[in-house]
Amino acid sequence: MAMDLTRRSALRGMLNGAAITVGVPLLDAFLDINGEAMAATGSPVPVRFGTWFWGLGVNPNRWFPDKAGPGYDLKPELAPIRPFAHKINILGNFNVMLDGAPNLPHSSGGAAIRTGRALTAERGLPGESFDVAIGDRIGTRTRFRSLEMSAAGDARNSLSGRGGGNLNPSETSASALYQRLFGTGFQDPNSATFVPDPVVMARRSVLSAVGEQRKALVSAVGAADRQKLDQYFTSVRQLENQLAVELTKPEPMPACIVPRAVRERPVNAEIETAVANHALMTDLLVMALACDQTRVFNMMFNNGASSLTRIGSTITHHQLTHEEALDNRLGYQPEASYFLNRIMEAWVYFVGALDRIQEGPRTLLDNTLVFAHSETEFAKFHTIDNIPMMTAGSAGGRVRTGVYVDGLGTPVSRVGLTLQQIMGVSIDTWGTQSMATGKSIGEIVA
Repeated sequence: MAMDLTRRSALRGMLNGAAITVGVPLLDAFLDINGEAMAATGSPVPVRFGTWFWGLGVNPNRWFPDKAGPGYDLKPELAPIRPFAHKINILGNFNVMLDGAPNLPHSSGGAAIRTGRALTAERGLPGESFDVAIGDRIGTRTRFRSLEMSAAGDARNSLSGRGGGNLNPSETSASALYQRLFGTGFQDPNSATFVPDPVVMARRSVLSAVGEQRKALVSAVGAADRQKLDQYFTSVRQLENQLAVELTKPEPMPACIVPRAVRERPVNAEIETAVANHALMTDLLVMALACDQTRVFNMMFNNGASSLTRIGSTITHHQLTHEEALDNRLGYQPEASYFLNRIMEAWVYFVGALDRIQEGPRTLLDNTLVFAHSETEFAKFHTIDNIPMMTAGSAGGRVRTGVYVDGLGTPVSRVGLTLQQIMGVSIDTWGTQSMATGKSIGEIVA
């Protein structure tokens, strides 16, 4: 098929699909006797992956354990995890290598952890984030390839994307998240009946038409544009796969219980509101995972340069980390540390919500690998070495837990390499320049 290539004709061709479909460039009876596979099909209980982010780091001497290995000690600011410490790994002393790039405050650390590359621009990502690579591996057979959420209410608060400055936007409203997950288009996997949605069928038909135009468009542009189009059509192919999932009767999921609708509520940067919004989003996400709506997620509690405030105050968490004096008696900033304490409590709520869902002999947390991290070590000085990181859950038995790993100053990209390998991504090395590594973290690989 020939194409008269002008900007208008190319966009008109792509927009025919985009306007409708995409944006521009478990009961034990369902399981086998071991509780590890679906009895009806023999397919294994799904393993999930997700990230959980918080901004502005920690007070290092009050958070990082002193003892490496299993049975690590819990400092005051890490103490809230005590009930789940046996299912949580602490990762410390892994360093971000900038290779001459500037340390962009509250941006460089998180981007380097997620991509294995030094950030050179204020916005976006310098490459593909590892959650996207994992999603390409395990997220193609669910309704949503991944879910992104921001408890503090900023859609731009995201560290997930394919690079090139693009980010996967975050859902900011628990009510909107409920409608997206359990509103129109949701198929209860435990229902005895299944009727394919004719709207979904029509959308998939339109995408097929876009596929025809794709060949002509690719042949009519240069190498640089072909690279951009490849990224765009990768998204189209993913959408095709996910639409195919929606046209197939889902397997029964024992733990799936459709939650009640969530009413609209305030969304803002007040810590009290963010905590409540996070709890609602967490509960919805847990059921989305239990109902196999997605197997990949990214939860952002707050943003890197945390704009959180307390009710009745206009002073932000970020301001306090720089302007509040260190209390000589306590040895830390008590007002700034209040926010960290609430954040750690929210992390424990998140882990506990996953652990409450039973899936045969394991819990949803046991069948998940969650990676939690910040973007700085000590916010007052914008330090990006020794950024606090954790994993929770054992990915269905693939991960050893209850360990503190001392990275001994090695590149932080070792973490991303290990996570991807655990989740089945076929790579031997990951990262660029000084962060290029082929050395995984053997201490946590089962």
